[in-house]
This record gives sequence, structure tokens and C-alpha cells, in this order.
Amino acid sequence: MSDKRACDYSPLVLAYLGDSVYEQYVRNRIIAENPDLPAHKLHRSAIRYVSAEAQSRSIGEIEEMLTEAELSVYKRGRNAKSPTASKNASIGDYRRATGFEALLGYLSLSENNGRLAEIMAAAFDNADKL
Repeated sequence: MSDKRACDYSPLVLAYLGDSVYEQYVRNRIIAENPDLPAHKLHRSAIRYVSAEAQSRSIGEIEEMLTEAELSVYKRGRNAKSPTASKNASIGDYRRATGFEALLGYLSLSENNGRLAEIMAAAFDNADKL
């Protein structure tokens, strides 16, 4: 799909897709790095990366590496009015995480897989340092 067509989707639809894309990336990476962990511990490890708070911190660390178009998609997602809110995160963290997920959804739909992998790896690595 073209970048223009991918950008036509609602930022919350992009975030919905981006959430699953990042969750799968995190799970695959954790399993690859810890193949002998039981499922419960794998799940607890994944939470460190996919929570709204972790995603908010990660996007804050990698925001400077985003292109102008990527930053625009991130901001659309961050500023979108969602009918739901997180029980475990501040509204600011929740909105930044939504923007991060919208960016990942956009990159996935536009089939920019190299850039998608680069951003997810940077976010994962930064969340791991925090």
C-alpha cells in the first residue's frame, strides 16, 4: 500500500494495527533471547516493553530519529481522541503510546518493513535500558 493510502487511515486504526505488530515483535524477540523461560515469565517480560509507560519512554528516546512524515503520523496518533483510557498509565503516557503504535501501524501498512524493524528495535533497546 502506498504511504498516502496508509496515511488515510484513522490514527486509532493505525494504532490498533501497530499494537499487534509491536506485541508480536516483542514476543518473538523475548523468546529468541530466552527460549527456556516458561510462558508466565515470557508474558511478564513482554509487559516491560508493551505497556503504555514503556512505549511512552521509548518514543521519547527515539523521537529524534523520526522523519518529518513519521513524526506527523506519530503526532496524529498522540493527539487522537480515544474513547478509552488506560487503567495503569497516565493520560500523557497513554497518548504517546498511541502515537507510537499509530506510527508502527502506518509503517506496517505502507510495507516499509526495513524502517519498521529499525524503529521497533530502537524502541525495544531503549525500553530495555530504562
